[in-house]
Order: sequence, then structure tokens, then C-alpha cells
Amino acid sequence: MAEEKNEGVEKEMMSPWEQHSAVINLPRFDYNAPSSLLRNSHTGFLITCTIKREKSATKEAIAILRKFLEPGHFDSSNNPNENSIPKRRKLCTDDAGEECLDSKENESATANSGDGKLSSAVKAEPDKDGVTGLSLVKLTRNGLLLLTFPSHTQPDTVNIVSNIIQAFESGNGSSLAWCHRIFPIQATCSLNEKELQEVVSMLVKKFVAAKQDKLQRPLKFAVGFNRRGTEETTSVKENSNDSKAFSLLDRNKCFGVVASAVNHVVEDSMVDLRSPELSVLVELLPLSGVPNGSIIVAVSVVPSNLVSTKPRLCIKALTSNTKEGSVAP
Repeated sequence: MAEEKNEGVEKEMMSPWEQHSAVINLPRFDYNAPSSLLRNSHTGFLITCTIKREKSATKEAIAILRKFLEPGHFDSSNNPNENSIPKRRKLCTDDAGEECLDSKENESATANSGDGKLSSAVKAEPDKDGVTGLSLVKLTRNGLLLLTFPSHTQPDTVNIVSNIIQAFESGNGSSLAWCHRIFPIQATCSLNEKELQEVVSMLVKKFVAAKQDKLQRPLKFAVGFNRRGTEETTSVKENSNDSKAFSLLDRNKCFGVVASAVNHVVEDSMVDLRSPELSVLVELLPLSGVPNGSIIVAVSVVPSNLVSTKPRLCIKALTSNTKEGSVAP
């Protein structure tokens, strides 16, 4: 009786979000993902959402993706029997975007890894609300979610996002509260001239090959570069002896490298910011847990129906109801 009373008092002292997070499951962060992104190219989705509502946006994003991804990406056949799992009290941090961990799992992970990171054994046990084919990657900036596929998996993320946008434009999508834009990641690479040129050339070749009979000449293209999280790298840039590692943070230099790659693939091409047939979008990923000086970007080559050109070149918004300043740019 006294124990029930204490639990009631504790619940009353909890904030509304703590009470809410105590009864929901969220995918755990994959702490191996940043190092994998440093070594390999990955596909996935970068999602902008309402700032300080990353947890709610994660659940909303997963609900959206479940409807448009192939069933194999959400195979729950390996999920343990829910009735065989003892109920545990959830450990949730107050910081937006932090993971929720079961107390026993958290203790086991710390013991097994030795550094407080999630062990592979813990990560292999998926949440019933999670995704077995996507990893949730921790970022250093609010208002963003990053979900990546394994490096050996290459789904058509552009087509997936195209179908999602079409559904919302036609009124078939449910109303959204937190998610704003879904950026389809076709590849990732380090932000250096060689790797960026190789990735852009490869993606442009694929785009042209798929739409060879539909493209006009000269081919009109545009380049977008979103330098997310550059505030965190400024001090490193100033103190670094290797300034080349940060040279492409300059928009004009990055645009020049990308434009050169496009022109190399399609000689008869020109920049057109008003009505591009294809857009090369480069998004800086503010990854948590990577060495200083390591800058990873996501790259995609998308058709005109997926972008907005005003006020700046970017992926179309899923909803027009989002207030300015409430989401990451």
C-alpha cells in the first residue's frame, strides 16, 4: 500500500513529457553508425522537424516510412515474444532527441561494452515501435532526425520520398504535427573534393541514364548546399593546420566542385536556379561522436518535382502549416 502511494507521488512529480515517455517505445540510437558513415557510403533519410519535439517526430516519421517502404525493411519476425519480456521501467533523459533505454538493458550494455555505449547484443533486440532496417543516428543539432540503411542496402530513397510527397499533395496523407521535410539520402561521403566529385558524378550518371529520353538540352541543373552544424566546426577550422579539410565549407567552392562534376558527365549542361531539371543537393550531417575535423555530407540528385526553388533550393515541405523558425533550416 505504501509502495503504491509512493509511486503515485512520484508520477505526480514527473513532467508531462516524462510521463509520456515512460509508456512509449522509441528506437535506440545506433552508436556504431557514425563510425560506419566515416568508412562507408549510406542511404537513408534526413528529416527536419519541430525543434525540441524530436522524440515525437521520430515516432511520426517511422509511421510515415512504414507505409512507403518495402515490407522487408520492417520485418518483425525476429522480435521476441512480447509476453516473455519482463516489464521494465524506462530510463529517459530530459534532453530532446535523447534515447530511452530499459534500466536492465542499459546496465547490460554498459557492462558488455565497457564504454557506456550500446552493445551489439542490446541493439539486436528491436523495439516493437522501432525499425529493424533503419538505424537512428544521434546528431548534435536540434530539429533534425537521421535514419540510415546498412551500407550494403541501397533502396531508392528518392522514389520513396517522391511517393510520400505525392500522397500528401493529393490529400491521402494523414495530417502531420512534427515532421516537416524528408530529405532522401542517396549517398554519403567525406566533404573533400575527390569524394564529392565521385559521388556527384555517379548519381548524375544514374539520373541521366534513367531519364535519357526525357531530358532537354542543354540540361538545366541547380546546386544546393546546406551547411548544418558549421557553428560547431568554426573553432576547429580556425585552429586546424589542414585548411583543405574545411575548404569546401565555402559555398562557392562547393558549388564549383559539384558543377564541375555535372559538366563532366553532361557536357551540354548549364546552371538554372529557376527551373532546373535536376538538382544536386548536399546536406552537411552534424554527427555526434565523430573526430574533430571529420565532416560527412549527404548527397542526392533529384528531379524538379521534389524541390522548391524559393526562397532557397530545398526538398519540398510535407506540410505548409509549419511555422517559420520552429524547424531546422
